[in-house]
Amino acid sequence: MDIYYIDGQFIEEDKATLSAKDITVLRGFGVFDFLITYNKRPFYLEAHVARLENSAKKIGLTLRHTNAEICDIVHRAIGKNPHHDESNIRIVYTGGISPDGVTPRGNGKLMVMVTPKYVLPEWWYTDGAAVITVEMERFIPESKSTNYLSAVFAQQEAHKKGAIEAIYVDRENRVLEGTTTNLFAFKGNTVITPPDAMLPGITRSVVLELIKEKFTLEMRHIDMAELKEMDEIFITASNKEIVPVIKINDMVVADGKPGKKTRQVMALFRDYTTAYGQQRKAS
Repeated sequence: MDIYYIDGQFIEEDKATLSAKDITVLRGFGVFDFLITYNKRPFYLEAHVARLENSAKKIGLTLRHTNAEICDIVHRAIGKNPHHDESNIRIVYTGGISPDGVTPRGNGKLMVMVTPKYVLPEWWYTDGAAVITVEMERFIPESKSTNYLSAVFAQQEAHKKGAIEAIYVDRENRVLEGTTTNLFAFKGNTVITPPDAMLPGITRSVVLELIKEKFTLEMRHIDMAELKEMDEIFITASNKEIVPVIKINDMVVADGKPGKKTRQVMALFRDYTTAYGQQRKAS
């Protein structure tokens, strides 16, 4: 059985509870972050907690723990679950209990849930995957909040159409990000990725660093109409790593197979994460 950290205590998962009066439950007001381990080492933990802090700041949620305190709790939680080969780690900070059910009072709860890493289908990476687009914009996209109504709706639409992800397109027809992913596209030897109006992914930041000496980089928005001109497209996320995209809606990307440059990026990332995991020193 997995062990969670809930508001000061390590507790078995089936005994973990949260007040029904917490405004994360009532209003969807809270923040979270998600990461995985490599060789049981949490990947870019401090950066994920820094993003959690930024998410909280963006929506006006007060955190009662420092970055160092949260990182320490995460490490301890991983240690409480030695039965995992690798772990998914979800850090949640709730809005807390509010007298009027809507106004934060700075009494939120910290939760760290450590579960076995979920293995995604191998064909996503060998054959490539399909995504769809949805005309939708997230509220305060720079914050990873627990208000995931748009993502749940968009994912349902994606699954209906046999796709693994839905990509948001805004009112200006700009392709921004997926429900849980960031978007990259190759045009020749140039990598294009949106610069803002989306959640800055940790995996995205690592990929940007790995490819900066390999390809030309353009940080700019991609118009929906431009997608058909792209040679390769891929998405990134902590849980998905790097997935080649071979179809968007009814449009096949290039020849419908994962591209050579995308495979190069995948190899760079795989080598990097393998080396990262071998450095078992706390991150």
